[in-house]
Amino acid sequence: MSSNSFSYNEQSGGGEATELGQEATSTISPSGAFGLFSSDLKKNEDLKQMLESNKDSAKLDAMKRIVGMIAKGKNASELFPAVVKNVASKNIEIKKLVYVYLVRYAEEQQDLALLSISTFQRALKDPNQLIRASALRVLSSIRVPIIVPIMMLAIKEASADLSPYVRKNAAHAIQKLYSLDPEQKEMLIEVIEKLLKDKSTLVAGSVVMAFEEVCPDRIDLIHKNYRKLCNLLVDVEEWGQVVIIHMLTRYARTQFVSPWKEGDELEDNEKNFYESDDDQKEKTDKRKKPYTMDPDHRLLIRNTKPLLQSRNAAVVMAVAQLYWHISPKSEAGIISKSLVRLLRSNREVQYIVLQNIATMSIQRKGMFEPYLKSFYVRSTDPTMIKTLKLEILTNLANEANISTLLREFQTYVKSQDKQFAAATIQTIGRCATNIVEVTDTCLNGLVCLLSNRDEIVVAESVVVIKKLLQMQPVQHGEIIKHMAKLLDSITTKLLTQYILNLGKYDQNYDIRDRTRFIRQLIVPNEKSGALSKYAKKIFLAQKPAPLLESPFKDRDHFQLGTLSHTLNIKATGYLELSNWPEVAPDPSVRNVEVIELAKEWTPAGKAKQENSAKKFYSESEEEEDSSDSSSDSESESGSESGEQGESGEEGDSNEDSSEDSSSEQDSESGRESGLENKRTAKRNSKAKGKSDSEDGEKENEKSKTSDSSNAESSSIEDSSSDSESESESESESESRKVTQEKEKKTKQGRTPLTKDVSLLDLDDFNPVSTPVALPTPALSPSLMADLEGLNLSTSSSVISVSTPVFVPTKTHVLLHRMSGKGLAAHYFFPRQPCIFGDKMVSIQITLNNTTDQKIENIHIGEKKLPIGLKMHVFNPIDSLEPEGSITVSMGIDFCDSTQTASFQLCTKDDCFSVNIQPPVGELLLPVAMSEKDFKKEQGMLTGMNETSAVIIAAPQNFTPSVIFQKVVNIANVGAVPSGQDNINRFAAKTVHSGSLMLVTVELKEGSTAQLIINTEKTVIGSVLLRELKPVLSQG
Repeated sequence: MSSNSFSYNEQSGGGEATELGQEATSTISPSGAFGLFSSDLKKNEDLKQMLESNKDSAKLDAMKRIVGMIAKGKNASELFPAVVKNVASKNIEIKKLVYVYLVRYAEEQQDLALLSISTFQRALKDPNQLIRASALRVLSSIRVPIIVPIMMLAIKEASADLSPYVRKNAAHAIQKLYSLDPEQKEMLIEVIEKLLKDKSTLVAGSVVMAFEEVCPDRIDLIHKNYRKLCNLLVDVEEWGQVVIIHMLTRYARTQFVSPWKEGDELEDNEKNFYESDDDQKEKTDKRKKPYTMDPDHRLLIRNTKPLLQSRNAAVVMAVAQLYWHISPKSEAGIISKSLVRLLRSNREVQYIVLQNIATMSIQRKGMFEPYLKSFYVRSTDPTMIKTLKLEILTNLANEANISTLLREFQTYVKSQDKQFAAATIQTIGRCATNIVEVTDTCLNGLVCLLSNRDEIVVAESVVVIKKLLQMQPVQHGEIIKHMAKLLDSITTKLLTQYILNLGKYDQNYDIRDRTRFIRQLIVPNEKSGALSKYAKKIFLAQKPAPLLESPFKDRDHFQLGTLSHTLNIKATGYLELSNWPEVAPDPSVRNVEVIELAKEWTPAGKAKQENSAKKFYSESEEEEDSSDSSSDSESESGSESGEQGESGEEGDSNEDSSEDSSSEQDSESGRESGLENKRTAKRNSKAKGKSDSEDGEKENEKSKTSDSSNAESSSIEDSSSDSESESESESESESRKVTQEKEKKTKQGRTPLTKDVSLLDLDDFNPVSTPVALPTPALSPSLMADLEGLNLSTSSSVISVSTPVFVPTKTHVLLHRMSGKGLAAHYFFPRQPCIFGDKMVSIQITLNNTTDQKIENIHIGEKKLPIGLKMHVFNPIDSLEPEGSITVSMGIDFCDSTQTASFQLCTKDDCFSVNIQPPVGELLLPVAMSEKDFKKEQGMLTGMNETSAVIIAAPQNFTPSVIFQKVVNIANVGAVPSGQDNINRFAAKTVHSGSLMLVTVELKEGSTAQLIINTEKTVIGSVLLRELKPVLSQG
């Protein structure tokens, strides 16, 4: 009673403060009535006195009451000065409540909050995680640009805090800081990237929300964290689950191919994906799969399925839209039951869910047909819910259930809710249009409604009947006669005049204008113009029949569950779903688990690997090569230390320093593959010697020379294995020196002595710091020299293949361990001439057994190669021990194109479809030529054979060493000596046809340069230009 009386005594500006005083003193006053006669000032003073008391109990009691008032929605901003004084209180309970208050009012009272900013900074170091988090929340709530650097520093420190709760608040603060100062975006992205790697479920949802707010287009930040987010999803809080699911939906639409292309065959394949029974396994093996879902795509669908049982309607809706947008159509049906369950919630939830079901039911009726009765209208439903249920019932109507629905609609027409009754009549009209069998029945029912007492029902019936008759005017003459009989008592002329007079004085200006226009046409007078003569042609002209369509037909281009879908307009901040890519991007960008597993296996699996490798090679080795193998193994072991140093250098570039062991393991497998390739090449050279005696003698001499040089190279490499700390600039200058020396030797002609010098150069080059070193060379230097000599005999003096520049190896995933049932395969291009054919590109494949069982009979199965492509497969591998690894060599003739070579990698029990698509830069072999020859060849490759582009970059990116490094990383080309400082030239030839590829980077004035490519292979030239341009432009 007292509060009601008080509301009549409120004055402007003081009412809220009076309420506060009354609330604060209600427990102190012996009677509530005394509060009416106390002054506002005294009541506020009472709370302030409690806050300034020396007793923590009084302060705590006051803060509890103030926070309680805030929770009730009352304004407590006048107490800000008294509350902020207690921000330094040593009582943790008081301090936490003060921070709760400050978070609410810091933005409104910025000046007073700034006075305590030093206290907040000290609190960021508090031992209590709740205090640290609260201090960060308050600091980020003070929206003053002057403290942006302080906020940025606080967020960076909090992102590395040991407490996941503090890191979670750091993620929340990122969004506040970004809205305050968008220029901090790049620094905030660094923090987001760091927090995305956090393994705590408490942080995941918050950092993804920050990602969505700050940089939703940076999909590259998600790649490495994709699988972790999928696995953590079930344990994240409900709010975070919604945010992560929406983000992963967008991610999936950009990284995976559409699962909807193959129809029923696709559905069967997807169904069999998870079946582990032996019978299903055999059936799956026999059936060919035109589409195989990416394991990461399947991981997302599988891990979100349990969330359909969530108690939170938003989570269920988020999972439903994910299944709708990215899952195979055969699996999307499971969301229907969960969505129907949400119809038991409050009316607001029902409204959103029914809107989404209405959109879904247009495209896939079968999903919701079993739950038809769940959409029957109840008398207690509000009008908006009734209308949506009618819409869904209309979409689900078919020949089988239309009779039941029409009986239901007949009851709805009698509803007291006139708007709902009118909507039902429109629904009957749509059913008559969609289902031909009941068109006459619906029309007859609508004609009967013309005699209804309710004018709204009659008016709506007339409109719907008119539309139906316009669609089929010839077939319904009887109905038109029946409607005409209703006008017997009124002449048409009088009725027309009556309607026009009503329209003349209507409140709607549009109706008044239409009435004036029609009157001039059908009731002409002296003032009427010539237009009235054509009234008949205007009104009785042929018009398209009206369409009775669903209002939800055009909403499917919005993502389900979003505000834009609900409003049917693009809302602010809406992120559109992209179309499915035609070809899936490289899935290896998400590979992080393979490295961690290799790290765990290294101690136990190293010996097993060596044993299995020795067994494999000893079986396939010929007796005549036994003597050669000993000297070869010495040279290979000599290069082991240098290779391990290189792989260690690569491991240091990653965050996890323990990856050295995995790269060390790779280098061992690389050495084994090099040994195998070397022996195979020697056998080939001996076979060639039998057919051609002269060539055979040359080969023998060269092999002897290479054996002697191997001993020298092994001793040099052993002595230089510890020189890993050289700077990167030194390695670049050394590589340029080596290249120039090789080019000088090329001019003078190729002799055995020249090859010895180049080998020494290579040995000198190996110990240098490794950013440009190849950790797993496929061929020994001696064999490489032999192959160069072979190429010289069949090529012109201008086109002579040179030694490739060593660059870091780029490894690609051929078969993921999840898809391969434990068998993992990676491949890379070693940039060496292929030993299987001079037109083939050399490829090395590393096979890993990640299971605890032996994998037997690993071989290449069916090959699906485009026309012209050829493949030389590796010899079958009898068995691969558990946790074992082996590297084999292949050759593929890509015919100077980037076409994908598809084939099956098979084991004893399974076959897996894999494919290799070469980067355009790997289809080349480096060529050594003089500047004069380069210009001569370039002059013959002009016009259509020349493509160019202008590059803009900072001057420091246009130094010769930087340009050399960037070009060589992309393409396997050789440097051509240039007499001009502003021109950099590179030359190569295509592996298949031997066509020249000439690359020129000419520096212009300022920060621009021109990139020119001359080649007969214009397609490859344009692709190479597209790949080089962004690399040379970036810093």
